[in-house]
Amino acid sequence: MRLKIILLFTILTISAVVHAQPDTLSITLENVKYPYPVSFMPIKVEGQDIRMAYMDVKPANANGKTVILFHGKNFGGYYWTNVIKALTAKGYRVIVPDQIGFGKSSKAIIHYSFHQLARFNKNLLDTLGVQKVTILGHSMGGMLATRFTLMYPQRVEKLLLEDPIGLEDYRTFVPYQSAEDDYKTELKTTFESVKKYYQTSYFTSWKPEYDYLVKIGSGVSKSADFPRYAKVAALTFEMIYEQPVCYEFGLIKVPVVLFTGKEDKTIVGKGLLSDAEKTKHGQYKILGPETAKKIPGCKLIEFDNCGHIPHIEVPEKFLKALDDNI
Repeated sequence: MRLKIILLFTILTISAVVHAQPDTLSITLENVKYPYPVSFMPIKVEGQDIRMAYMDVKPANANGKTVILFHGKNFGGYYWTNVIKALTAKGYRVIVPDQIGFGKSSKAIIHYSFHQLARFNKNLLDTLGVQKVTILGHSMGGMLATRFTLMYPQRVEKLLLEDPIGLEDYRTFVPYQSAEDDYKTELKTTFESVKKYYQTSYFTSWKPEYDYLVKIGSGVSKSADFPRYAKVAALTFEMIYEQPVCYEFGLIKVPVVLFTGKEDKTIVGKGLLSDAEKTKHGQYKILGPETAKKIPGCKLIEFDNCGHIPHIEVPEKFLKALDDNI
C-alpha cells in the first residue's frame, strides 16, 4: 500500500511539474521546480568559481544509512522523485547532486572527466559529513558511480547500477567526432528532436507523463544562453566517448547490483551509426549478462518490456527490486 501511495504521489507531482514548466527554461533550470529544497556547494576549478546543486533529503525515521543518486546525461535530480520517496520511507538519507554541467549546477566550460566529477562528489559528501554511501547510478551516472567506486572504495558500501552506459567501448565502433562537431549537432536541439530521441532510445512505448522529461530537456534550447549549454553537452559527450570504464569492472571490490531493462538499446553516438551497426551494439539483454560476469559477485536483475529508465517505465518493479537489494 505504501508503495502505491508513493507512486500515486509521484504521478501527481510529475503532472504538476509538466504543467508548471514555462516554454523557455534557463540553462541552470532556475524556473524548474525540484521535488525538494536545493542547496549549492561552491567549487573553485580552472580559475572559475562555480557551484554544484544538490538535494539532501532526510527521512522521518533514520536508519543511519545514506544513498547518493547519480543522474544520467540528459537529466538532473528532478527525475528521481519516486526513488527518493521510496528510500526515505525506508529510513535512508538521500543525497541527489546535479553534476557540474547538468541540472541546476553551473554550466562550466572546463575539461570534463569522470575523475574530476567523482572528486566533486567526494567533496560534497565530506562537506555534508557523510563517510559511507550506497551509490545508485543511472545511465551516465552509472559510469560516474563506477569511477567513484574505483577511486574511493572505502567510501562505498554498495554499488547499484541502473542501465549504465559504457558497458562497451564506444570508441571501437562509433566514428570519432570532436567536441566542436558535437557542439554543432547540439545547437540543432528542438522539442521534436528530443522527443524523437527519447521515444526511440529510452522507452518501449511512450506515455503522456514522459512529456515533462522532453519539456525540460528541450526547454533550454530557447534560452539566449543555450550555446553555452550546447558546448557543455558536447564536452560531456566527449568525456563519455573518451573515458571508458568497461575495462575496469573486474577491479571493483564492493557488492554490486546491476539493474537493466531488457529492451534497452542505448548507444552513445547512435546517430552516427548505420542501421546494421545499430543492431550489433547497445543490446542490454546481451550486455547485462556479459557485464555481470566481469564484476566479481555481481547480481543481475533484468526487467522485461522495459527500456533505459526502469525507475520511470516500470516503477513498481524497480522500486521493489531496489528495496530487496539495497
